[in-house]
Formats: sequence, C-alpha cells, structure tokens
Amino acid sequence: MVDTYLANLSNQLMLGAVLLYVVAMVGYAADIAFGRRRAMAAAPSEAKVLVGAGGPDTAEDSEAVTDAEDEGRRIDWGRFAVLINVLAWGVHGAEIVTRGMAADRVPWGNMYEFVSAITFAAVTVYMVMLWRYKINWLGPFLMVAVVIALGVATIWLYDDPGPLRPALHSYWIAIHVTAAVTATGVFTVAGVATILYLVKARNKPVKPGGIMERVPDAETLDRISHRTMMFGFPIWTFAIIAGAIWADSAWGRYWGWDPKETWSFITWVVYAGYLHARATAGWRGRKAAVISLIAFGCLLFNFFGINYLVSGLHSYAG
Repeated sequence: MVDTYLANLSNQLMLGAVLLYVVAMVGYAADIAFGRRRAMAAAPSEAKVLVGAGGPDTAEDSEAVTDAEDEGRRIDWGRFAVLINVLAWGVHGAEIVTRGMAADRVPWGNMYEFVSAITFAAVTVYMVMLWRYKINWLGPFLMVAVVIALGVATIWLYDDPGPLRPALHSYWIAIHVTAAVTATGVFTVAGVATILYLVKARNKPVKPGGIMERVPDAETLDRISHRTMMFGFPIWTFAIIAGAIWADSAWGRYWGWDPKETWSFITWVVYAGYLHARATAGWRGRKAAVISLIAFGCLLFNFFGINYLVSGLHSYAG
C-alpha cells in the first residue's frame, strides 16, 4: 500500500533539491567569478603610488584593506555555495528516504529512483573530497551534471512508487544495488574530472580571466581522477559479485550473460585496463584519460542503453 502523503512529500523534496542544487551551482560560479575579478584587480592596485606625506604607508594600508575586503567576499561566496550544497544534499537524502517509506521498500526499483540515488552518491563523494582536498572548482561542473540528470529523471523517467518486481524481492537489493549505485556515483565524479583534464590539457593556452583559469593544472586533474577511480573500482567489483550471488537465488544461476551482466563485466574490464595501464605501463595523461572516458561511456550505456534499448532480465525502464 503506497502512502500518498509521503509520495507527494518526496516529489516536493525532489523539486526543492533540484532548486537548491541550481543555487549551489550559481554560488560556486560566483565564487569563481569574483576570484577572477580579484586576480585581475591585483596588478593595478600594486602600481598605485600616492604622493604626499605618508604616501607609501597609505597605499599599503589601502591595498591591505582592499585585499581583506576581497578575501571576505570570496570566503562568503564559497561558504554560501558549500552551505547550499550541504542543504541540497540533505533535502535530496530526505527525498530518497520518504520515497522508500511511501512504497515501504528500498527506494531503488526503477530508473527514476536509480538516477536519484546515483546523483546523491555523486554529490556525497564530492562533499567528502571537498572536505579532504578543497576541490571547490569542481562544484559548478558537477552541479550542472546533477541538475541535468535529476531534471531528466523528473520529466521523462518519473514513475509512481509501487511494489518491486518479483525478482527484486530480496535483501540482496540493499547490498548489490547499493554497491552499484555508489560505484556509479564515484565514477561520475571521476568522469567529470577526466573531461576537465582533457579540456585543460589542450595545446591551446587558457584564456586569461576565463573559468578554466581557476581549474587546477592538468596533472592535478589527472591525479584526482585516478584516485577516485581507484576508490570506485573495488566497490564496482563487489557489486558484480553480489549480483552474481543474487542471480543464483533469483534465477538459479550465477551468470547467464544477460545484457546487463555482460555490460557490467565489460565496464569492469575497461576500468581494470585503465588501472592496470597506469600501474604497469606507466600510462598518464591523455592516453589514460581516453581509456577512462571509454569506461565511463560503457558505464552510461550499461545504465541507460541496456534499460531502454535492450530487452533483458535487468531492464527496469518501465
């Protein structure tokens, strides 16, 4: 029995989360924009010389005050963006919880719920990395991806909460699907970092004052992408193993080369190839990034393509 009140509340929370993510995205962009203005204004301020009694001291004091004011503005915008991001994350989590309570089950049984859970995992990973590595510059780019994904889920993928399919009635859904959703969220963050790396690593010089000027150098982006994938790969591996165990209890076999199983394995192989190439052949930079994007493409096809283009036991688009 679906709780209509909780279902409607979940929908409202989803709308609130999307709006808050948009505000966070604007906040991150404003932080970058004001930082750019501050950098551009630094040079002329250094050239100011006042004539008269106490001129040099006055110039230094004035410059110090201006720098302090600019720093205050930067911290305010940065904190504002992070604060709204945390608030959006909390509302998003409440949306997932109320969705599960409305249907009296784990809240990942269709594409709408999968997208919601994956974006939530991606934002969670970003927030942990934000605390650990201070990667504010990734905020606007990830928020764009999250807002687009949730917008698509809300407009085109929405499905009312209801009972699970018979094959999903197992405690393994809380193990296998949670691991798969978490790994997909992690790989999404790595994919965004890889795309930024390829943009940053172009031979063309970065436009002075442009948004990419605030993004770290290509080597840093490559390192962050690599570390993120190293974290996500064991989780994806566990998701495949847990899925095989679940398949044995649901369909009487561990592996049947169902399209979803096949593409999950292909995705695993490509990510494994990426990590192996870096560890043994020393691949770095563009070559490694290309493999990373191929792996991310396989991941997206495994999620969207299999559910909408291929018939199989794991097609949950409807």
